[in-house]
Amino acid sequence: SGDLLRTLDGTGQPVTGVSWSPDGRFLAAGVNEGQFLIFDKNSPILVWDAASGELLHTLKGHKAAVRRVVWSSDGRFLASGSNDGTVRLWDAAGQLVRTFKGHTAAVRSVAWSPNSRFLASGAADNTVRIWDANTGRTLFTLRGHTDLVRGVGWSADGRFLASGSDDFTTIIWDAGSGQPWRTLVGHTDYVRGVDWSGDGQFLATSSDDNTVRIWQIE
Repeated sequence: SGDLLRTLDGTGQPVTGVSWSPDGRFLAAGVNEGQFLIFDKNSPILVWDAASGELLHTLKGHKAAVRRVVWSSDGRFLASGSNDGTVRLWDAAGQLVRTFKGHTAAVRSVAWSPNSRFLASGAADNTVRIWDANTGRTLFTLRGHTDLVRGVGWSADGRFLASGSDDFTTIIWDAGSGQPWRTLVGHTDYVRGVDWSGDGQFLATSSDDNTVRIWQIE
């Protein structure tokens, strides 16, 4: 119907990321209580019961703005990336499970692999990291971009990872080897978002050049 069902309030600060749990029961949002790379703030993540609007959990640990939150496909975990340079893993009960450290600048994007075994993160240190979600170990550090990475996304079969950057390019990586497979050139400004079609045949990218491009992957 398009009717507004509920307004989830209580943050008092800009909301920088939002994510539904796969079963639709919960909604998580990252909050910015700091300014850019100021590390003296404890920016929380809020988790609500989507049906009632009740605030269930306030997850604290990040020391700067939370840029991205995303649930695993099995609904067991919530991952968050922050300007404090870390990725954090929380369980559905709101407990911190693991902190992923390795990036040397703000984490701008986080994405789960389809099987929920791996995490990818893109950061302002111009790299993409692939992590083992169970151990927190870095499996690959993907270097190829010459500017910060704003968006990362897995193909539906988990074989490929795409990353969009302020260097105006999108790189498609072989997720199994960490090697670059294709570099997509055409945007004339920052590439902010990447998203695969369900069949893996196409990749959409969004840019500050005011366009969305759809690429055929062969």
